[in-house]
Amino acid sequence: MGKCARAGRVIGWITRAAAAAGLFASVAAGSAQAAECAENRVDLRGDWGTARFTVELADDEAERALGLMNREHLAGSAGMLFIYPGPRRVAFWMENTLIPLDMIFLDAAGRVRRVAADAVPLDRTPIDGGPGILAVLEINGGLAARLGIAPGTELRHPAFGPDAAWPCN
Repeated sequence: MGKCARAGRVIGWITRAAAAAGLFASVAAGSAQAAECAENRVDLRGDWGTARFTVELADDEAERALGLMNREHLAGSAGMLFIYPGPRRVAFWMENTLIPLDMIFLDAAGRVRRVAADAVPLDRTPIDGGPGILAVLEINGGLAARLGIAPGTELRHPAFGPDAAWPCN
């Protein structure tokens, strides 16, 4: 079997394993998502590979205040993207949030600055993202570590504009 066929089999197995875990993640290093950007989707990339999530937007004060409160389930390939009018210091808490979450804090270029992993449901302790945060992606708790999402990972979404680290085409 040639190198390309073996690599294809390995990538196929990895993709099936990720799909079985409820993820739409491509973990082949250096692979890029070919589809254009969309408001309801984010793509992430790092030296670990790429991942895609379908997201709900929280881009006004009322939506950001409600977030993922009172939900009993979040699909493995889903999340919520909180977008602010400009970079700022943000802090979140888990009051009325029933599922553990990873909070991924992003700067104006769409680079991950901090990951707050496995936030505890119903906890009122503030989780500080630090200064210069334009957006926060919330996904299921523990998923960021399993995928390799860490500071330096880049996120692609139309909210970050043409000067983003990974701009939309």
